[in-house]
Amino acid sequence: MGRSTETFNKKEREKKKLRKQQDKREKAEERKANAVKGQGLDDMMAYVDENGNITSTPQIPGKRKAVLAENIQIGVARQEDIPVEVVRTGKVAFFNDSKGYGFIKDLQTQESIFVHINGILEQIKENDKVTFEVEQGQKGLNAIKVKKAV
Repeated sequence: MGRSTETFNKKEREKKKLRKQQDKREKAEERKANAVKGQGLDDMMAYVDENGNITSTPQIPGKRKAVLAENIQIGVARQEDIPVEVVRTGKVAFFNDSKGYGFIKDLQTQESIFVHINGILEQIKENDKVTFEVEQGQKGLNAIKVKKAV
């Protein structure tokens, strides 16, 4: 006597396939039954106002702003090179010896400038008055040639 060619897995896959087809048919019938008929093109339109917000009312032609294609900026603007003085003076606001970095507060501009241990010529600690030069780093200004002020 021969074995049946239909295994349990084949039967289960077939049942699952039929169940999916039935669910799909039911969902299609439900969508057809609940469909809103008669929506016109005007009900489906969306407009953009003068501020760039999406609205359901058309824009008044007088409020349109003329935009030149040259003025449209795509992406991030390049950072401009900041003119820097040769030697600055400041006060060490924070310095972590174990991690090797800190921040110096410039006495003239009151801005906080990053300093790494590689840019230090003499040992510094917090609240020391220092002289330093500035260079443009990847994320902003970096203090280099840092040494204690005399």
